[in-house]
Amino acid sequence: MHLTASSRSVLLALLPGATLFLSPLAHAQQTGSPETPAASGAPAANTEPPTNTEPAAPSAPPAAVTPPPEAPKKETPWYEKIRLRGYTQFRYNRLPSFRVNEDLINDQGDRFLGKNNGFGIRRARLIIYGDVHERVSIYLQPDFASVISDQFNVAILRDWYADIFLDPAKEFRLRVGQSKVPYGFENLQSSQNRLAFDRNDAINSAVKDERDLGIFFYWAPSEIRKRFKDLVDNNLKGSGDYGVVGLGVYNGQTANRPERNDNLHVVGRVTWPFLFGKQFVEVGAGGYYGRFNVTVSPSTGAPYALANGENDLVDARANVSLVIYPQPIGFMAEYNVGRGPSTGGFGDFTIDSRPLRGGYAQLMYKLDNVLGVSLIPYVRGTLYEGGKKFETNAPRYDVRELEMGVEWQILKALEVTAAYLVSDRTSSRAPYVQQRGDVTRIQLQVNY
Repeated sequence: MHLTASSRSVLLALLPGATLFLSPLAHAQQTGSPETPAASGAPAANTEPPTNTEPAAPSAPPAAVTPPPEAPKKETPWYEKIRLRGYTQFRYNRLPSFRVNEDLINDQGDRFLGKNNGFGIRRARLIIYGDVHERVSIYLQPDFASVISDQFNVAILRDWYADIFLDPAKEFRLRVGQSKVPYGFENLQSSQNRLAFDRNDAINSAVKDERDLGIFFYWAPSEIRKRFKDLVDNNLKGSGDYGVVGLGVYNGQTANRPERNDNLHVVGRVTWPFLFGKQFVEVGAGGYYGRFNVTVSPSTGAPYALANGENDLVDARANVSLVIYPQPIGFMAEYNVGRGPSTGGFGDFTIDSRPLRGGYAQLMYKLDNVLGVSLIPYVRGTLYEGGKKFETNAPRYDVRELEMGVEWQILKALEVTAAYLVSDRTSSRAPYVQQRGDVTRIQLQVNY
């Protein structure tokens, strides 16, 4: 019987076992085997049906391939996240001036004023900082150019604190340790960024060395934290990131000194940097309250004594600040009022909590790419009437100063500042008489 191809297909569909009766050629066609020589007219080599007619077993599905387990990510040790930076200031104060007075001194500011002084290292800072955890960072800053008595270039602690971030965006944080007290603008501005040679007496007399031991809370939105950073990085003389809101408690006897009573100082500050047209402007206000314990040391002819024999005197201030960042013209001003430990002045040697007032105003102009360097000329006037609580006997000061200078930023790592100072201030040493004089100074600053 001869079956056509179509008949074979029907038969295969109806009778699967029909493959037993099919010719080897038909079986080859049914199974999809390549055509045999017989199909092309050549003699068949073997026409016997295959001995094994069992259908082929279905192939097993490929076994699933399990990827090798990922190696656990190695956490970077905290000490590999630590970074270093710093700066050094070298000064010379004996350049020619119109009115030289070698009795003009400023122990709170530039220790190289006065006679028998030449070159000096004003600051030598090494800063160690970094994130030791995604929620914890550290900041350590010793100064190797401090002065204790007649010993210069003494190492002393400036900052040693930890920031603890309370949220993933790092907008809320606690600062614990010795750090700057959030009072005023220039107090918070690093000496590395400040134009004038020394901080003004009016605001800086609130907190000696700008620091104390305590705990502070700071809050600022992420975009404002970035703005604080940009105002420093772009050489616009910013203060750094001390929050839009700063609150805290601290000992009150100033940095590196033991607490001498059971009263803590409390401080608060609010500030906001905003864009006004094409220029950044920052306004701020703040204040603090506490009680301060004065060091009293009577001297010959001046019987210094506490009024009513009472120490732990009221120490309270409030201040306002305005900063117009130099783009290119800039302006800074701060003013504070309050009460603090002080003698009465004018022959009154009793020490009591007395009124104080004062501030400063500074005009500046930023010139970029002048013969390849950046120039910022400035002029600043300072006024202060009040005590210096941290000095022995808390002498009352009367300060009126005018400073004119210019900063050359030759390289990012190298700056030179020259200034002429016209000063009328109370001496910081007994018998605390008024001194007048002029000083011409130059400073080389190395940033690293």
